[in-house]
Amino acid sequence: MQKKILASLAAVAAVSAVAAPAAAQPWGYDRPGYDRHDGWNINQRQERIDRRIDAGLRRGDLTPREADRLRREFWQIARLEQRYRVNGLNPWERQDLDRRFDRLEARLRFERHDDDRRYSYYRY
Repeated sequence: MQKKILASLAAVAAVSAVAAPAAAQPWGYDRPGYDRHDGWNINQRQERIDRRIDAGLRRGDLTPREADRLRREFWQIARLEQRYRVNGLNPWERQDLDRRFDRLEARLRFERHDDDRRYSYYRY
């Protein structure tokens, strides 16, 4: 019985010895072109948000009014990004854009799941 316990402890120690250094590695947020959204750069993130708005409108998850509002906010952020990029993005500007896109994506998620069409809040 002691041999089984010792063998189990040895196996756990071996796995821990391999996993601990890997867990200590930084995530690499400082890599060029990396933001904290699964490696998407800002342009890829913008394309993804744009496609999600189109898909929500096409499937009926978004009303035309909601889609217009989300698009206006999207283009405001895009214009801000253009102003930031004049002298290159510094870390604060990148974080600011990330926060703004986070809020836009949260609003998009909310609007797509608020069931406006089911309850006939809007007439077309």
